[in-house]
Amino acid sequence: MSKTEKSAGKFKSDVLHNWREVLHDERMAHLIKDAFRCTSSGLQRRLKAHSVLYGHWTFLRILWQTDGLTQRQLSEQAGVTEPSAFTALHAMEKLAYITRQKMPDNKKQVRIFLTLKGTSLRSLSVPCAEEVNRLAIAGIPPEDLAATRRTLLTVIDNLNRDVMAPPDQSDNEPRDNESGEGT
Repeated sequence: MSKTEKSAGKFKSDVLHNWREVLHDERMAHLIKDAFRCTSSGLQRRLKAHSVLYGHWTFLRILWQTDGLTQRQLSEQAGVTEPSAFTALHAMEKLAYITRQKMPDNKKQVRIFLTLKGTSLRSLSVPCAEEVNRLAIAGIPPEDLAATRRTLLTVIDNLNRDVMAPPDQSDNEPRDNESGEGT
């Protein structure tokens, strides 16, 4: 191992060791972002080992649950723009993960269906996600996990209500059960 590699390894070790001290009063949005970044990175590395692109994962997951959606439905469920969905789906079609089929009753409507190859990726990909989830929650007591789930669901609900509120209804005052933390 070179001196540069040893130095980089020590730096990474120091950062990982001191993360709790650095983030002890970090805002909720930053903690959520960092947790997402870490879990996404772990999943991306595992999927790559099976030649599955991380950007295809969400679309595959949705189609494994509900095959035959339109591009618009897929983009809405994935939480991405239609042009982003189009780009990913085009690449997935080239990889033979999906097919696009016009519906006999509506020639304008195109639905997305998994191919056998796309369906078979489930048995490779889902264990990767399950492993990352196991790693992420290791050592956390069940009651803390339950509280975290309730908290995150409330955060999501609060922010979805904020998005749906008319522009003149927004304010900067903390609502019930808020600490006043910014993002």
